Amino acid sequence: MHEFKYSNRQLYCEKIRVEELALRFGTPLYVYSYHTLIGHYLKLKEAFKEIDPLICYSVKANSNLALLKALVDKGSGLDIVSGGELFRAIQVGCPAAKIVYASVGKTDREIEEALARGILFFNVESFPELENINRIASKLHKTASVAIRINPDVEPKTHKFITTGKITNKFGIDLKSAEKILLRCMSYPNVNISGLHIHIGSQITESAPFVAAITKMVDFIDRLKTKGLSIEYLNIGGGLGIIYDRESPQTAQKFAHKVLPLLKKTGLRIILEPGRFIVGNAGILVTRVLYVKSTPKKKFVIVDAGMNDLIRPALYSAYHNILPLRAKEEARREKVDIVGPICESGDFIAKERRLPVVREGGYLAVMGTGAYGFSMSSNYNSRRRPQEVLVIKDKVFIIRKRESYSDLVRNENIPAFLFGL
Repeated sequence: MHEFKYSNRQLYCEKIRVEELALRFGTPLYVYSYHTLIGHYLKLKEAFKEIDPLICYSVKANSNLALLKALVDKGSGLDIVSGGELFRAIQVGCPAAKIVYASVGKTDREIEEALARGILFFNVESFPELENINRIASKLHKTASVAIRINPDVEPKTHKFITTGKITNKFGIDLKSAEKILLRCMSYPNVNISGLHIHIGSQITESAPFVAAITKMVDFIDRLKTKGLSIEYLNIGGGLGIIYDRESPQTAQKFAHKVLPLLKKTGLRIILEPGRFIVGNAGILVTRVLYVKSTPKKKFVIVDAGMNDLIRPALYSAYHNILPLRAKEEARREKVDIVGPICESGDFIAKERRLPVVREGGYLAVMGTGAYGFSMSSNYNSRRRPQEVLVIKDKVFIIRKRESYSDLVRNENIPAFLFGL
């Protein structure tokens, strides 16, 4: 459920008409609903309350400081994947004991910074990474807590680019190799292996892949116990899907019902890392129609939002529902491609989509863009990234200003010799 709904044929975010926001702030514009964001976090917390898990929101889904702060204030931890995300986590006051650190390619500096902050643990993705963390921790006279990320070789039934739990993916360590590492844990005196971690992919709408992966982990944990090895945490990652089109994703309650019996069996402290589930439907991208172009083969609706603002359709062929800000009763529909201004044929938001007839100067809402929308945006074609606003009931807050042209070049320098000096 989300707080973007029509009233009197006008699209609203909570209690504010979205067109008012477009006129006031300009477009492209990301608009977020506070109550949708927090509501999804609380639904997950409620669904799993009997085991009191640590829920670490996945910062990569949307890293805006205001959204992170809103979640941290409700008790959320944070799942980070870079030094920049660690910086953001500290900026919003997230307790270090609620920060977990993933990524297959952590640098020495990133590891040092995280150790200095005293994060809960690193999710270790490879044997060389484990050795490196041990080396750095030894140099700093610290003990690093880690969770071994297991690749359970489970098919998550999602897009191949967001599959992470197959043995052919770059993520995690196979079960046999992980067991060898755990049996040799004394070889790493500056590392405390305190947990196991899995994350099999993103936008997964069925429970079966999660059940299969967690079942493998339960068996693995039992095997470790017979060898005298014990751990404290099981991190089951994220990946819960949302509705973009006609998906029927599981609710937090249904997901919990399927996996709770397995999680209870482990007797371990459980960590979840949701991202899209919390923020995906909490955001929309508002765009203005610049031109309507007819050709012998197609009709194009050219808008002011491009693939630099929202790359998911070009990158994943991702589907986003598109709604006019003003709905017309029994409006005539036509098949169109909705495309942006970027100089790439791959710059599209929707293809062959049947939509109500739109006019130049009208506005459209690209739905479900709260996750992997702004966070994957760029300055390609030297375009300024959009403004972001947060709506709370009848109030709106600017949570990121639109970039200026000066912002585009502020870190660039022209050597003096090019001026003939």
